[in-house]
Amino acid sequence: MQLSGHEDGQTPVDADDAQYLTADYSWIRTRDELNDAEASNITDALIWLEDEDLAASDLLHQSFLRELHHRMFGEVWSWAGRIRTRDTTIGVPPVQIQERLQALLGDTLFWIEHGTYGSSELCVRFHHQLVFIHPFVNGNGRHARLAAGALADSLGLGPDHLSWGARSGQSPSEARRRYLDALRAADKGDYTDLLANAVS
Repeated sequence: MQLSGHEDGQTPVDADDAQYLTADYSWIRTRDELNDAEASNITDALIWLEDEDLAASDLLHQSFLRELHHRMFGEVWSWAGRIRTRDTTIGVPPVQIQERLQALLGDTLFWIEHGTYGSSELCVRFHHQLVFIHPFVNGNGRHARLAAGALADSLGLGPDHLSWGARSGQSPSEARRRYLDALRAADKGDYTDLLANAVS
């Protein structure tokens, strides 16, 4: 039974969101269409990332994080790659984003140089803090997972080291629930479940 009056996958894109679609994708009307367009854009970003062969020192810059986000969503959304300027339900206030990002990038370089954490945990902590800051209007989780994966690859772990539950055999909905639960635990300083999720 469809309480919304729409078939599965035919939920309309919110009008407030639709105004930020790029001209090439202004025809999008449903969530399924949006998901397909974003998936195609992210695939292009993955190809770009694979061709770059970046060192950790190349990745740990705000300009790289913005470029990655733009590569992931820029074909579809006009706000892609732009630092958030309004409050959202999660994330730090916009006036703190630049400072918090710079602190995270500096901390991550320090962790690498001093061997503060093992490489997997270092990448997971970087990912969590990037999600917590929530620098963009949307796509922060996907962006942080891709950025952390690129960081893991640069540290010699390989491009597929962080799978975020994809190899666990769980359904996508269950994997997502466990990922979100693990993020909440990490908010309280416990990275055990997030680390397990990341490499499972």
